[in-house]
Amino acid sequence: MPVQGIFGTTVELLGKSLDLRAKRQSLISANLANVETPGYTPSDLSFEGKLKSALKEGPQGPVTNPRHIQLKGGAASLERVQGDVVELPGRNMAPDGNGVEMESEMGRLAENQIMYNATVQLLGKKFETLKQAIRGTL
Repeated sequence: MPVQGIFGTTVELLGKSLDLRAKRQSLISANLANVETPGYTPSDLSFEGKLKSALKEGPQGPVTNPRHIQLKGGAASLERVQGDVVELPGRNMAPDGNGVEMESEMGRLAENQIMYNATVQLLGKKFETLKQAIRGTL
């Protein structure tokens, strides 16, 4: 039985969120690494809206019987979400054209790390529930 059948789309959503947060972490780290690079424009990964809309997407496939239930969103929709890399021009450009604002990047880095850790904890709880159900202690 696929994992989706056990948890719906929750595990797939949490897994995809971890993947995208890891990509976002790389982009923010690159911004911080280039804080003194002349002409560097910082970038970020925007994906939260795409995840929400993937969950609300239409049916996954054709319905072969009018009494069948049409499923929405699902793992197939989530797999297609890649996020959009967006440039973040700094409000206070350095004289050399660098737009990286160290304080802003550090704040985004901390926020992303907190959200990543929370997602890992949620995923752990889902699997703990599965373990309890298998043991019969639920």
